[in-house]
Amino acid sequence: MKTKHCDWCDHAFQTKLSYQIYCSPECRQEATKQKIAEKYLKDKIKKRAGKIRLCKNCGKQMSMYTEETICQTCDINPDDVKDALKEIKDILNGKIKFD
Repeated sequence: MKTKHCDWCDHAFQTKLSYQIYCSPECRQEATKQKIAEKYLKDKIKKRAGKIRLCKNCGKQMSMYTEETICQTCDINPDDVKDALKEIKDILNGKIKFD
């Protein structure tokens, strides 16, 4: 037997087979689930290749790699931006102080 580190959890373990890379069936199952999820996302991106994706809000062309249906510009709430700018202005004017 040989000591190896699990490819999933990195625990040291004694191998029972020369090609064993996971310390337990649970680690093997979790690694398999992750590989399936990654393949699903890659396949989903490949399906989008060559297709034009438009923002549902403004119609701007979007990347095939993003999962969102609206662009970053549309995703920003203008009220949040105004509030943040007001807070920055208050900090610069000395109305808000930090300890």
